[in-house]
Amino acid sequence: MLETTGGYELGCATVLLAAELPVVIVNPRQVRDFAKAIGRLAKTDALDAQVLAQCAAVIRPELRALPDEGARELEALVARRRQLIGMQTMEKNRLQQSLPRLRPAIREHIDWLRRQIANTTDDMRLALEASPAWLVKADLLKSAPGVGDITALTLLAELPELGQLNRKQIAALVGVAPLNRDSGTLKGKRTTWGGRATVRSALYMAALSLVRTRKGDLAAFHQRLVAAGKPFKVAITAVMRKLLTALNAMLRDNKSWG
Repeated sequence: MLETTGGYELGCATVLLAAELPVVIVNPRQVRDFAKAIGRLAKTDALDAQVLAQCAAVIRPELRALPDEGARELEALVARRRQLIGMQTMEKNRLQQSLPRLRPAIREHIDWLRRQIANTTDDMRLALEASPAWLVKADLLKSAPGVGDITALTLLAELPELGQLNRKQIAALVGVAPLNRDSGTLKGKRTTWGGRATVRSALYMAALSLVRTRKGDLAAFHQRLVAAGKPFKVAITAVMRKLLTALNAMLRDNKSWG
C-alpha cells in the first residue's frame, strides 16, 4: 500500500505491478487517521512505513487498476489547465491593484497565459480523440444538460470510477453525499465532506449552468428546494448529486441523457 505523494508514487506502483505484485494507492489522510486511532502520533519515514503496512493488513483496501499512460497524460493536462487558469486569475487581480508602470508586463503575462490555456485545451482534445472509448464516453456525458467539453474531460480524467460504482459510492467518492452527525436522540446537521474537490468544482459549474437556464427536471428540482427554504449551497449540492448519479448511470448503461 502506497500513499499519494504528488505523483511520485506512480513510478513505484508501476514497477510493483510489472513484477506482478499487488499494490494500491490510498489517500494519506486515511492513513494518518488510522495512525492516530492506534496511538501513533509521532511521524518519521520508518514509522510511516510501519503504519502503512499495519493499515494495509487491517483495512485490506480493494485493489484497483492503475490508469494507463494515456489516462495519466489526460489527467496531467486537465490539472495543468486548471493551474494556468488559477495563475491567470491571480494576475488579473494583481492588474487592478498594480502601479501603472507594472501593468504592461502583467498584461503581457496574462496574454501568454491565455495562449497556454488554449494550447493545453487543444492538447486535451487531441488526447481525447486518440481514444475511441473515451470519445464514446465523452459524447454520452455531453448529452447531459450543463456538461460541456471541459466538464466531460475533467470527469474522464479525474473520476475514472464513473459508471463502475453504485450511486451512493460515487457520491461519497466525489464528496457530495450528505453524512450523518447523529448521537443518541440528537439528530445532527447533515453535511458533505471530503472527496475530490476538482471533480466537485466541475460538477458545480455544470449544475450552475443548468440551474440558470431554468429548464429541465434538474432546474425544476432546484427551484422546488429553494422554494422550500433550502439555502443556495444545499440546493446546488443536491443538484450536483443528482447530476452525478445520472452521469454514473449513463456510463454504466451506455445510454445518453433522457
